[in-house]
Amino acid sequence: KPCAPSLREGGIRSPYLGEGVKKVATSSANGGEKSVDFVRGATCRSQNLAAWPTKHERNKEASLSSLVSLVRRRCGCCCEGQQTHLHFASTFFIMASQLQGLIRKNGLAAGAAAFAAATTAKVTLLDEEDLVHPPHYPWRHRGYFSSFDHGALRRGFQVYREVCASCHSLQYIRFRELVGVTHTAEEVKQMAKEVDVLDGPNETGEMFERPGKPYDQIPSPYPNKEAGRAANGGAYPPDLSLMVKARHSGHDYVFALLTGYCEPPAGKEMMPGLHYNPYFPGGAISMPPPLNDGGVEYEDGTVATISQQARDVAQFLNWTAEPETEERKKNACKYMVVLAFMALSVGYYKRWKWSPLKTRQISYVKGVGGAGH
Repeated sequence: KPCAPSLREGGIRSPYLGEGVKKVATSSANGGEKSVDFVRGATCRSQNLAAWPTKHERNKEASLSSLVSLVRRRCGCCCEGQQTHLHFASTFFIMASQLQGLIRKNGLAAGAAAFAAATTAKVTLLDEEDLVHPPHYPWRHRGYFSSFDHGALRRGFQVYREVCASCHSLQYIRFRELVGVTHTAEEVKQMAKEVDVLDGPNETGEMFERPGKPYDQIPSPYPNKEAGRAANGGAYPPDLSLMVKARHSGHDYVFALLTGYCEPPAGKEMMPGLHYNPYFPGGAISMPPPLNDGGVEYEDGTVATISQQARDVAQFLNWTAEPETEERKKNACKYMVVLAFMALSVGYYKRWKWSPLKTRQISYVKGVGGAGH
């Protein structure tokens, strides 16, 4: 029985689609193709369209789409943020689409066999076994009542300024937050003046540059993400403010990554522009080894080996991720002392209040106040 389909946004509502999802169907009309947008909500089928898919076909299509989506996600996670990997990832996406078409046409087994025969590239999907987990190092500041090594924080900030700041930013840290942590107030003011900050608009509506002030953010090396990608072959260097909290094992990962560059093992080919680091997912990272022995000259005379620089900058990045750590520990000590005092006070008050009631003795005298008196 023909029925008039409900129209919404120029399309026919379909019971097979999710809310807000549209599908384009084609039907031959007078020898041509006609596209129709489907949206959810119809209770009938239009006779002007091609036959609707059966339940078995819909389940098969859903399973196939889930398989292809899984392949695409696994390939994409290995290539995230790497310009040289983008072509690699796009190749995977094309191969996944070809696999989908072959399975639709020939069935699962025949399609997979045809895809394997037609594919000459070797595919490797990465999992947790394809990377080395960083070891746990004995950091001084990890104790409940321990503080940061502020000498190491100052050296770590120096490593950041002289090595890391050329590519990476600290957009969540302001100059004034360094006061009393790595530098004095006068040193921070002088450091901020060395930076030109874009400000405005002025009374004429134009932007202008001025010397930095302690309340300004530590400047980024690039004006925007597009400029950062253009300067690094398409891969934007991530911000380091929260890097320790954004990575599993935090400062252990940062230290292991900075000191873990080595030659690739036999049989592992590296693409041009990539460097082997077993602590990075996939083992291939576009950032070259940033640290070198003697790469910086510490003000306090500490020998600037690679491991020393990595240790200092890892502690500094731990502080940037949690600059309130020491204050939080101090407050926790205060709160615990107050809670202990309150617990003793409450216990003493409870004993004092209830001791007369618990130790009292109630005696009953026979006949006193009774009916026979």
